[in-house]
Amino acid sequence: MATIDDFMRIELRVARITAVEDLPTRKPMYRLDLDLGELGSRHIAAGIKDFYTKEELLGRDIIVVANLDPKKVGDFVSEGMLLAAEDDLGNVVLLGLDRPLPPGSRIH
Repeated sequence: MATIDDFMRIELRVARITAVEDLPTRKPMYRLDLDLGELGSRHIAAGIKDFYTKEELLGRDIIVVANLDPKKVGDFVSEGMLLAAEDDLGNVVLLGLDRPLPPGSRIH
């Protein structure tokens, strides 16, 4: 079980997707460029290529974990992780907001 202190160390933020490119890896992935407001821009690898087109992602607001250590994905360094849900059939859906908030807004 995680404690509330464990959970509070995770920094969830609103991020706006500003660019989407194919990321050449073994798994179908995108490179997403994100605007995190005061935190600046970040680049993340996202294994959602089978579920979303570039056009569906561009300009979309998503929720990301903003304080993860960077992780190397092939030759690319991913600087965060998006939040998504997956059902028993393998369908993936991005988590988002029900109302607009500025990029960088903290999720509590």
